[in-house]
Amino acid sequence: MIKNDKQYRITNAQARRFAEALAKLARQQRPADITPRLCQAQLDAAGSQLQELQEQIAAYDRLHRGKSKELVLEAVEDLPKTLIRARIASGMTQEGLAHRLGVKTQQIQRYEATEYESASFARVLKVVQAFGLRMPKLARLVRG
Repeated sequence: MIKNDKQYRITNAQARRFAEALAKLARQQRPADITPRLCQAQLDAAGSQLQELQEQIAAYDRLHRGKSKELVLEAVEDLPKTLIRARIASGMTQEGLAHRLGVKTQQIQRYEATEYESASFARVLKVVQAFGLRMPKLARLVRG
């Protein structure tokens, strides 16, 4: 998941490099010591990685452009990523969120890098309130 503009730029650069490498692999003549099956596996692996990077870029673009205003929270475990997506969708930077919460930007960067593992429940609630998020009203007990 891309969490900020710096990661977005890095991921775009990686995607370009993967696309170039994939094109180069496709143009090259297969070395005699590599079977066609292994060669195809290399192409498929690079293509899969490129597709994953492109999906991450597209998801960030949708959030950043405000195309995804409704975020679905399927499980409590998804809350950290939902908070990050909410920040991006609201157009707020990590610095802006830090200012709103009265903490240093580096603290927000740490929270997001660890998906809010070190954040207290009180801090998570303040982040939720900073975005004006409304949480689902239905809670289900799942017995396993």
